[in-house]
Formats: sequence, structure tokens, C-alpha cells
Amino acid sequence: MTHPDFQALREAMRDNLAQPEGPARGARAERLLAEAERIGEPAAVIEALGHQLQVYNYSSEKAKMFVPFARLLRMWDENPADFDAYEAYSLHWVFKWVSSGMLDQPHIPLASIEKWLGEMERRYRLAGHSERAVRQAEFRVARHIGDRDRAARAHAAWLAAERDEMADCHACELHGQGLWQAELGDDEAALAAWAPVLDGEHSCAHEPHAVLASSLLPLLRLGRTEQARTNHLRGYRLVRPMESMRSAVAQHIEFCALTGNEARALELLAERPAYFTDHGDPDSELDFLAVTALLMDRLVALGLGGQRVPGPAEGAGAAPAKEWTAAELAGHARTRAEELALRFDARNGTDRVSRLVRAQMAAEPLLGRLPLGVRAAGRPVPPAAPAPAPVTAAAPEDLLSEARRLTAERRPEADAVWEALGRAVAEGLVELDALGTAELTDHRAMSLAGSPEEAAELFRRAAEGYESAGALGEAWASRARCAYVSGEPEGCEEPVARLRALQGAGATSRQLTGALLLRARLLGTAEAAEEVLACAGAADDADRIAEAEWLLGDAAAREGDAERAAERYARSAELFHEAGLPWRASEPEGRLAGVALHTGDLATAERAARAALAHGAEHATPAGQARLRLRLAEVLGATERFDEAAGQAVEAAHWADEAGEGRGLGAYARHLLGGWLLRAGRREEAAAVLEAVLPDLSVEEHGDGMLVQTRWWLGDCLTALREPRAAAEQWLRAAELAAGWPDQRDHAMLANLAAEALWRAELAAEATAAFERAGELWRSLGETGGYVRTLRMRAWIAGPDGQGRALMASAAEACADDLPELAGTYRQTAELLAPADPREALSFAERASAVYAKAGDTSARLSADLLTAWLHLDLDAPARAAALAREVLAADSPAHHEEAEAILTQSGEVPPPPSSPKP
Repeated sequence: MTHPDFQALREAMRDNLAQPEGPARGARAERLLAEAERIGEPAAVIEALGHQLQVYNYSSEKAKMFVPFARLLRMWDENPADFDAYEAYSLHWVFKWVSSGMLDQPHIPLASIEKWLGEMERRYRLAGHSERAVRQAEFRVARHIGDRDRAARAHAAWLAAERDEMADCHACELHGQGLWQAELGDDEAALAAWAPVLDGEHSCAHEPHAVLASSLLPLLRLGRTEQARTNHLRGYRLVRPMESMRSAVAQHIEFCALTGNEARALELLAERPAYFTDHGDPDSELDFLAVTALLMDRLVALGLGGQRVPGPAEGAGAAPAKEWTAAELAGHARTRAEELALRFDARNGTDRVSRLVRAQMAAEPLLGRLPLGVRAAGRPVPPAAPAPAPVTAAAPEDLLSEARRLTAERRPEADAVWEALGRAVAEGLVELDALGTAELTDHRAMSLAGSPEEAAELFRRAAEGYESAGALGEAWASRARCAYVSGEPEGCEEPVARLRALQGAGATSRQLTGALLLRARLLGTAEAAEEVLACAGAADDADRIAEAEWLLGDAAAREGDAERAAERYARSAELFHEAGLPWRASEPEGRLAGVALHTGDLATAERAARAALAHGAEHATPAGQARLRLRLAEVLGATERFDEAAGQAVEAAHWADEAGEGRGLGAYARHLLGGWLLRAGRREEAAAVLEAVLPDLSVEEHGDGMLVQTRWWLGDCLTALREPRAAAEQWLRAAELAAGWPDQRDHAMLANLAAEALWRAELAAEATAAFERAGELWRSLGETGGYVRTLRMRAWIAGPDGQGRALMASAAEACADDLPELAGTYRQTAELLAPADPREALSFAERASAVYAKAGDTSARLSADLLTAWLHLDLDAPARAAALAREVLAADSPAHHEEAEAILTQSGEVPPPPSSPKP
């Protein structure tokens, strides 16, 4: 009999392995070894040493492995009889950990590693194991020191040797094989080797985690950026909580640093400050230092060398931790990485490690920009300025005439020329007269869409300048613009009146229609828009007519007349195209897409959304880009092309971040992105996106509906990823928000989902309480089926004792008039009672069959008949069981044949041969 303390020790070790990786787990493993020694049984010490080895191997304390393993090996040599079959197997398995662990420690001489490799080969041969794991270990040694010929021979021998119980799992072996192909420069072959792991065919506790990280740069080099982004989102979420995955985390940081995502890379760097100071695994420490140097160099190259960045804590005692700048950390990390690489090379007698590290630290970006779909909390890297439109003027003094020409032609490039003129004036290269100064001030004001107060002041100054220059029409037009940016429709009245009076004597019809247009935008009425249309029509001003049609579309949309709104938007876009201004058509096309989406005309919505993006993207602001792509994404999502919708949402989120709208428009884009990824079956990516967007969502800014939906989707993801406890947390928090809604169905459903997740997480008491709450909600809604199902789940949790029976009885009473639910309740009661009381279970199974028959559900009745037959077998009544099985076979229901035949076999009867196919 196992000593009671030994059993408690085993339970404590199982509990410790379930804890997150980290120093606390290692410290507890050491305490458990001391407890094992107090028990006084060799088996207890052996198991505790094995537990300690496992904890150390999956931590940053790999250097501690060697002492417990040496002790374990000595115990084996002294008395192998103390080891049961599993512990003997584990001892030989750990040889692999120790051999690779030695490579990771530069203070261990290469001769000792080679000697250990020979010892591993000898012991595996004595134990009757294949040499496959030995040759794999030799391959690691040869690859590490840069002996390619030996590595190639060992690699071939590894693959040729027979797989046995000592071989690494398929996933881990494929990871190593792919790494070799990547080192040889064949990224395609590497990804082909990794494909079964990336596709989920093979996995283990640390795969596909490591393969996802290793695949990132090969995918980028091959131009497969979408999969690279996917693998980053999937992979980082897996390695984030695992202390032992420092090298994989480093690969994710490197990926971000080389794809224009330095802000994201800094966030990852900051999440594990202990990675700077954990020295127990020098090999992964070197990986982390090298990519830290790479990232800091990127920031320095971007002009951000003085930015504060996360770094190693160097404070002592009460002294504050050192604050690092990017430039300081770049030097520190590079120095430490080079020192560590030289230690490996000195041990190995080669320069391979230093060469690789220097190349890694000097790497150039593989992409200027790769949107990831997740927002970095702080953006340390200023967004790249859009490339300025070409300025055709040959000299500064020609800029004003060029700007005027392009403005008259309504060209979008005019803005860039006005900006160039402003710079030339500021640098003293150009002097402007009063009119030119007023025009420049006017256009500066127009560019300040995000700062209405500053724009209004500039418009006032422009009006004064125009007036002093004698351009009265432009002066009043500028005052109308001032009223518009100030949001004051009444402020447009005097400019409109003055421009009417001045027409033909200092004012043009275009200035008047412009002022009318601004007033109409503020008023939002069809009447105001019709006035613009009449004025523009009289002057045959094509683009202003198009703008008036656009405003009439807006007015119709506000009145709920979707058909008329769509007609007006379509006409507006058509007129812009006829006027040779396709970029102006983008806005009404986008609005047409929105109206068509609302009315369910998805074909029109898609055509309009694609046209809006095609015509507007080149000249749109970052915020405009975000909205154009988001509109198309919404349409694609409505047509259930979720992968394509997700691609547009990623772009929309990126542009929203560039516009400084990451917490508003960007959060909405990421919210939708997570939902579309989920519906596309890309649950790991969806979970990463939804987890990342939650901190940006608030009830005040986004509404509780978006928050509830985000948490609901995240719960769905986590359930699919077998994380029921985390799923329950999301659904419970969503249920809290939905508790105040007038319609309580969502509240009930979320409470029910949370209860089921808690049950799957083996939290019985919490699940019972949640099912009870969900049941109350279903009952208050008059949803008998939902209420009954919660009672049945509570019965299953309670078990077949009195409480479980009572809950099943309550369920049967509640659904007495609902025959399918009643039959289902009887059946579940039979299944619940079967292990404890098969005779009583039989009576409920028979009742279930009868009620299913009454309800007309033949398939369910046959299934209940088979349950009844199994119970007859349990009660030693094979003849009754066989009779029921024959009746089921006679019913000719293929779905039940196999089980019926199994019952006949169990009852001692030979099932009849299959009948001949009917002609």
C-alpha cells in the first residue's frame, strides 16, 4: 500500500505542474523533494527528482537540471529495482534534456558534452532503445558548433533510425528538421517540414508554439505575409504565459522589429522583464539579447534613440531601477550578446555563434509595414508621412501659380503644392502679396480638420486678408468656412446674403454655391440642399451639382427613405465621374454602400464599397483610408467572406491607428476582425485580437452591446481552444452587462454558457450556482426547454443520489406538456441512475421510449430502446435485450444497426447477415 504521505506528495506534484512556469514552481519542487526524503521511500525520492527535472527543464533555471539528474542516475546504477517501468522510461527520456541542456551552458566543455553523448548512446543500447534519439542529439551538437558535414550525416542517420518510445514526438522532430532546412537556406523545405505541425496534425505541450515562432521569418522572406501575421497572432498567445519559451518570444519580437511594428515589439519586450536577468539558460538569453539590440537599433535609426524603453532592472535595495533609453539599451544588449556569443565560441572552438548573432543584430527590415490587427498601447514610432504629391513647379516663385492652377482644376495634388508654398515662404524663398498671403492662410485652415478652433481663427485672418486685397467674394466665402468649422449654421446667413448681392461684382456663382453648400451641410435639410442644387444648376457647376445630390442623399437617409438616398448617392458619384473627378466620387459611393448594406442589397453594396476604395484610397487621409476599408469589410462580412473581410479589417485598424483613432474607429475594426476570424474558423487569431481589443473598449465610448459581443465571441474562441475556465470568465462578465437589458434572453444565454464552461472546467460548485441562475432567467422568460436543461445539468453535477433524482423529477414535472423534453429528461434520468441502480434506470428508459413513440420521434425512440436493451444486459436478462435489438434491426434504421448488432453479440445471439440490397 502506498504511504499516505507519498500519495499526498504525488498530488502536490501534480498540482505544482499545473501552475504557471516560473521560479515559484521551481522553489516548490525543491520543497517537495525535501518532503520525499522525509518519507524515506526510494520511490518517493525518485518521483520527486523526476518532478524537479521536469520543472527545471521548462523554466529559465535549466542550469539546475544537472545535479538532480546525476543523483537520479546514481540511484539507478546502485539499485534499478527501485524504479518502476515508468520511472525507468522517464530516466532515459531525460537523457535528451540533459544533452541539449549542456549545449545551452557555455561553461560545460565540449569534450564533456561529447562524452555525455557517448554515455547516452551506450545506455540506450543497453536498454534496447533505437539510436534515433541519440543521432538527433548528435545532430544538435554538430549544428550548434557549425560542423555541417557531421550535422548532415547525423541528420540522415536520425531520420533513418527506427522511431521508438525514446524518439521525440513528431511535432518536436519536425521542428528540428525544419530548422535545419532553414539554416541551409531552403525556406520552402522548412515550411513543408513544419506544415503538419502548423496544420494541427501533430502537437505537444510546446508545439506548435515553437514552430509558429520559427516560421515567421521564412514566411516573410517568401512573401507569405498573411500567414506570417496569422502565425504571430496564434503563436505569441501560446508562448506568452510560458517562462521557458524565451527563444520563441525573442523570435516574435524580431518579427515585429523587422515589419514596422516596433511599438508592438516594445510591448512584448516589456511583458517579461525577468528575461533580462534570468541567466539559467544562456542560449535563450543570447537570443533575447540579440533581438533586443536589433529592436533598439531600429528605434535609433528612426530617430528615437532618446526614448524610454523597458530594460534590465539594475537598482539595488531601495535604489530605483535604472531607466533606459533606446540608445543605451542598444549598446548594453549588444555588448552582453557579443560577450555571451564569444563564450559559446570559445567553448566550441568556432566562430559560428558570434557570426550568427552579429548578422541577426544587423538585420534590415523585411517589410516597411505589416499591419497585425492588434494595437500597440503606445506608439513610439511616428507614422510614416504619406509621400507628397509631385510638385511640378520648377522654382519656388512658380509655386503660387501652380497651386492656383491645381485648385481651379479641383486636383487633390493642390494640397501638397500649397504646403510646399508655405514652406518656401517660411524659409524666405518666396514673398507673397496680400492676396497670396490670404490664399495661403485659407488653405492652411482647410488642412486643419481636426482642430476647428485653430481653423476658425485662420479663416478669420484669411477673410481679413482677402478684404484688404479687394477680393470681397473670397472674403465672404472664407467667413462662411469659418462658420462651418465652428458648427454655426446661422453664421453662414450673412456670407450667403453678401455673396448673392455681390454676384457679378466681386463674387462668383461658385463662391455662392460653396457658402450655400456649407450651410446645407450644417442644416442637414433637403430644402437647403435643393437650394444648392438650384444655384449650381443655374451656373452649370458640375461638381457642385454632384455635391448637392450627395447632400440630398444624406437628407433622404435621415428621413429613412433608403431607396431615394441610394438614387441620390449613385447620381452624385456618376456626376463626379462625368466631371473628371473620380476621387470625389469615393464619398457618395461609400454612402451608397452603407445604404445598400442596410437594405440587404449586398451586390450593390459590394460594388459601391469597392469603387469607393478604388477611387478614394490614393488621396484619402489615414482616417479616410480606415473608413473606406472598414465599409468594404462590413460588406464582405455580410456576404460571409470572412477571410477577405478580416483582411480589410486589419488594414482598417492599421489606418485608424495611423490617424490616432486606435481606441475609437480602430477598436471597432478590431472588434469586427475578431468576430470574422472566429467565423472563419481562425479561433487562435480571433482570441488574440479580441483579448487585445478589450482594454480599448468602454461602455461610455462604445456601448455595452459591443462589449458584450466581444466577450461573447472571446468565450466562444476560448471554448474551442479548450480553455473553459477563461471562457466562463468572459461569459460571466458579459452576462453582468446584459443583466440590465430589457430583453433578458442574452443574459440567460450567457449565464447558461458560463455554467457549461464552469462544468467543463470541473468547478462543480460554481457551475451549479450558474446553472441555477440561468434556470431562473429561462423560467422568467417562459422558456421551459432552457429551464429544464439547467435542472438536468444540475442533476448530473449532483450525481445519482437523492438530490440528483429530485432535480430530474423537477425537470420532468416542468416539461410534462412538452413530449420531446419529457422523453429526453426520462432518458437522461436513466443514464444518470444506470451505474448506481440499473433496475430503476430501466424504468425510466422504458418511459423515455414510450414518450418518444407518442411524440413521433422514431430515431430517438430506437435509441432509447437500445439503452433499455443495455440495461437488460446489466440486469442479466439477455433474452429481453436481444428481443429489443432485433426490433431495432427490423426498423431498418442504419444509424442504429451497429449498436443493435453489438447488443445481440453481447446477449449470445449471432446477428443476422446484412440483407441484400433492394433492386
